[in-house]
Amino acid sequence: MTALRKTTIALKSDAAPFAIRAERASDVAAREALLDACFGDDRHMRTCQRLRDGRAPAEGLALSAVRQGRPVGSVRLWHVSAGGIPALMLGPLAVEASSRRLGVGAALMDHALAAAKARGHRAVILLGDAPYYARFGFSAAKTGELTLPGAFERERLLGLELREGALDGAWGMIAATGAPLLKPKAGRARKALLVPRVA
Repeated sequence: MTALRKTTIALKSDAAPFAIRAERASDVAAREALLDACFGDDRHMRTCQRLRDGRAPAEGLALSAVRQGRPVGSVRLWHVSAGGIPALMLGPLAVEASSRRLGVGAALMDHALAAAKARGHRAVILLGDAPYYARFGFSAAKTGELTLPGAFERERLLGLELREGALDGAWGMIAATGAPLLKPKAGRARKALLVPRVA
């Protein structure tokens, strides 16, 4: 397996003016504002959020797109069990409106999937628009027997095998399996100080 580089990706001078890097603690406020802008105030009530609440994203799979020194895009992947099969749940993917025509979303997806594969993950699941995510290889071909803990549109539950056959026979409830977050101490910023518990 190829080792994942931990360096910022330098783009060519003729490419879009942004870089993809690992999410930093200093990105938290900008990420939360971006997610609010993209998904609205009710985003914490969405079905997939139940799989993320109280959990840390998968190691090395929380990414930021940075343009002119500030985060303009975000994607994170989370450990789940897809009816007993280990997988990742991708989401949310968010890009600032003024940066959407630069290819930030596609770059985040490409980098996230390559990093997941390099880390040995076998499958990725998401809830999203099939026409957009089909370009990355996602389809509903092997997610028809899977369900989520809440209301969702069946045709939007998509999967991608990073290793052939990884989702064969997948059925049942998708459940969170990632490391739980420690609760913040009183008087400290709620989101910025959440860290994964080490077992």
